[in-house]
Amino acid sequence: MTQESEASRLESLWAGDFGDEYVDRNLDAYDHRQAFWQMVIQRTRPQRTLEVGCNVGGNLRWVRRETDGLVCGVDVNRKALTTLQRNVEGCDTILSAARELPYRDRWFDLVFTMGVLIHQPELSLPVVMSEIVRCSSRFVLCGEYFAPSSVEVPYREQEGALFKRDYGALFGALFPELVLRDSGFLGRDTGWDDITWWLFERRSAIDAHG
Repeated sequence: MTQESEASRLESLWAGDFGDEYVDRNLDAYDHRQAFWQMVIQRTRPQRTLEVGCNVGGNLRWVRRETDGLVCGVDVNRKALTTLQRNVEGCDTILSAARELPYRDRWFDLVFTMGVLIHQPELSLPVVMSEIVRCSSRFVLCGEYFAPSSVEVPYREQEGALFKRDYGALFGALFPELVLRDSGFLGRDTGWDDITWWLFERRSAIDAHG
């Protein structure tokens, strides 16, 4: 299967009933994430923030509380964005796939994913990562399932729908303009799903900001 067809298949999967069911299962999955987002926003101090794959806004609700700046989210699932708009005030949302983000280069100070790159197929993953980096002027953050090498994980009877990888190493290898600033682990006991996170900053921003 080609990059285009496999990526399109998965985008259609998440945009349809499968994605709607994910929305319903995870409405209350974000209630204990405030401390992490306080740390991230205090450290990065973004004026413009974008979450790629924002779902119902469970992360953006905490980002919105910590910053007065522009807060945006994109997702392929219409039900998720409708729920976000109803529950989180002051967020701009766009129905869009991650492979072609509808923003100009370096428009945001912080672009992040949480549990989204894990659902990207091998061939289109670099495209999505490139779009994330393209849209950020300074910080890139991802929180995903970690494995030393790429391994597919069975996921609700869907093939090619979930992968553990070393996303930090992939960002570092594909985008030498990024510098790893911090990383860590977020376990189930802290309201997350046993994910590893990496925070990168552009070299040019480090030079500019000191």
